[in-house]
Amino acid sequence: MRILVVWDDPEQADLLSLYLGAEGNSIKVCLTTADFAGENVLGKWDVVLLALTFPKTPDDGYQHYLQQQTQMPGIPIVIACRQNEMMSLPKFMAHGLKAYIIRDDNGDFIFLALTSLESAVAAQRAEEGKKLAALLRDEMDGVRRMQESIIPKGLTPPPGYAMTARYEPAQVQVVGEMPVVMAGGDYYDLFLPDKNLLALMVGDASGHGLKACMSIMAMHTLIRMFTGSRYRETASFVGEINQRLCENSIVQSGGGFITLFYAVIDTENHEMHWTSAGHPLALMQNMKSNEVALIGTDDETGLPLGIYPDVLYASGTMFIPPGSRILVYSDGLTDALPPRSGANSELAFGTQGIVKTLAECHDLNIEQTLVQLFAKTSEYTGGMGRHDDTSVVLLERFSI
Repeated sequence: MRILVVWDDPEQADLLSLYLGAEGNSIKVCLTTADFAGENVLGKWDVVLLALTFPKTPDDGYQHYLQQQTQMPGIPIVIACRQNEMMSLPKFMAHGLKAYIIRDDNGDFIFLALTSLESAVAAQRAEEGKKLAALLRDEMDGVRRMQESIIPKGLTPPPGYAMTARYEPAQVQVVGEMPVVMAGGDYYDLFLPDKNLLALMVGDASGHGLKACMSIMAMHTLIRMFTGSRYRETASFVGEINQRLCENSIVQSGGGFITLFYAVIDTENHEMHWTSAGHPLALMQNMKSNEVALIGTDDETGLPLGIYPDVLYASGTMFIPPGSRILVYSDGLTDALPPRSGANSELAFGTQGIVKTLAECHDLNIEQTLVQLFAKTSEYTGGMGRHDDTSVVLLERFSI
């Protein structure tokens, strides 16, 4: 620690320097007002020990205390006072004093001074941690509300279909505090751009916080600028979105990118056309056989958006049989980790965990199934929560 001692007794100065500096601490003892004025600088000291009667009276000490509070805000201070001087402490406390020690004429207090100073520094850092956590929560709440404003509400499925979706933000643990709900870069959307056409997508911007949120909002704005018929060709649609995101300064700053699974379903002939830009492939569950399979192969997955312009994306086409479910999700679902697993991805919930959960939910409706997917991954983390935000869209075509 860097300790500034502001003292009124020259005979105790050497002993204070010797004892307080015994553990490698940096010590400076000021015995005059001029010395104190030269050392009363923010960023130079971790803690201050001030004699209440420096240089002569309690009123003198009070004025120097106020100077320290003004010149070194946030630096903890411990007041040393004699038993008969304690009546002067309330006015110090009224201006923020949190710690003091009692002086004795024999100087025995010096042997307790270091512990008091260390406690004052620890208490100050704990308080700053709480303030930082509160500020982080406020900032993340604002960004998260902005992000959630673009997530669709009140989904209306086309005839013959049911659909549900959910977004859940990540959480981070602040030491000694409740988890902070993070704003992230996950996104989903479902809408009807044209007659008999349902568009659905799940996206995931790299990183967390304001930049990831703004990247997703930029993509959302671009997507909603297109007219109905242009949504049908999924590969060219995703390619054009990529081209524009490569020119977007928000996405490009710091090497950001966005993964996207985009699909359109012709609800008349029940064909689904899809394109993946670096995003996990969707899953289809046959409700008759209870089999769950990937839609497409890894070879059909292109680069994430915003990395290179002029990328040619592939598109896939499949028929959605009656009594089938389509699951589109972000990797927050698969990347859920058990406690004390570190970053070992081999232990993640994985696609196999999703497949198992879907099969177990065969007799549940899609809303109940979605609840189970989130519950199972939360249970898998041992209650610690997923460290990445998660978006899931679940669609079902009813049996004929």
